[in-house]
Amino acid sequence: MLQLMRCCFVALAVIGTASAHAADFFFKDGDVIVMIGDSITEQHQYSNFVEMWTVTRFPKWKLTFRNVGIGGDRSTGGNSRFARDVLIHKPTAMTVDFGMNDGNYTGFQEGTFNTYVGGLQGMADQAKAANIRVAWATPQPLDTDQQGSTALTGYNQTLEKYSDGVKSIAEKNGGLFVDQFHPYLAVLDSARSKGPKYDRITAGDAVHPGPPGQSLMAASILKGLSFPSLVSSAELDADGKVVAAKNCAIENISAKDGGLSFSRLDGALPFFPVDAVSILPWTPILEELNDYRLKISGLAAGKYEIRLGGKKIAEMTADQLAAGVNLASAALATGPIADQVKVVREAIERKNRYHHDSIFRGVVLNVPDWIYSAFPRDEVEAKKQVVINERLAKLPAMDAEIAKAVEMKANAYEIVPVK
Repeated sequence: MLQLMRCCFVALAVIGTASAHAADFFFKDGDVIVMIGDSITEQHQYSNFVEMWTVTRFPKWKLTFRNVGIGGDRSTGGNSRFARDVLIHKPTAMTVDFGMNDGNYTGFQEGTFNTYVGGLQGMADQAKAANIRVAWATPQPLDTDQQGSTALTGYNQTLEKYSDGVKSIAEKNGGLFVDQFHPYLAVLDSARSKGPKYDRITAGDAVHPGPPGQSLMAASILKGLSFPSLVSSAELDADGKVVAAKNCAIENISAKDGGLSFSRLDGALPFFPVDAVSILPWTPILEELNDYRLKISGLAAGKYEIRLGGKKIAEMTADQLAAGVNLASAALATGPIADQVKVVREAIERKNRYHHDSIFRGVVLNVPDWIYSAFPRDEVEAKKQVVINERLAKLPAMDAEIAKAVEMKANAYEIVPVK
């Protein structure tokens, strides 16, 4: 009876915590989310990471993500193609990320800035008419390898002023302002201050970051969206009593031979892109966005192996376990959680690659001009739309593959004394 009551308590803790920590997050269950921008968006890196973090944090939600970034685009382009590229997906929420190209890579000019803000306002008007919630993201700063202790020089000064324009649009239209410019800049400045020579820490090139920089972009955006850091938290004592459980259920507890074993059904997964770990010496975003906690009190002094799914993921002292440890990094390195996260990411990348290559770039943006001169425009557009609709119809099955990949499973934990 006591065990039954304990299980009921844990189940209620899972449900209550899951709903509570979702309350402030910009995205909601059932959302269809469009991410629009320029070539940095079309890279499908920060957008994939935002999608990965969201679906792994809320695996029971029904979510649909579509990326409609176009290389070289500006806010005016986003405004002019809004109906074609955004409204076709019937979104309930979207992120807008323009500005890098809009300032012409030169000093601030009032006329160019006004054109930029005008393009953003045009998108705001169309979004309001379609009842779409909008998160307005600033551009990220350039990461040049020039010498100096600050990155706020040259074109970055222009981009900072453009970021003020994004804020004014968000405030004017009741949208959410997401500042990724200054958090990103702070990490660059911290790295620059470490020595006389600076090498780019975000990979890629100065404009188009590689995975390290794109993970920093995603983290800054997610924080602006009020993304919850809690994955789950479990607290037990050495006798096997569950002291507290947040967003997880603990069962099959066994305390013997000075150690502890149990199964843990989490309500979420941690995530960090393995190809972005080189950014972590400069910013703790892995643990900031992934609070995956284990606390065990009352263990005898000494060291303990933490095994997940039969694999050793960490070694901790009794004092460390009593204080509580964040296992996100260890769980993402090896074992069943790392394996599941890899499968989810592959499913997301497969879906987004199909949408980009076979629909968006493959058809929407890939009809050569001579076709229109050889055939009536209305006929070409009608046939193109048939193909687009046929291929769009294949995406829900790919979304379902993501949902299946992210289904949560109980994992076996063992806390074993090191002899």
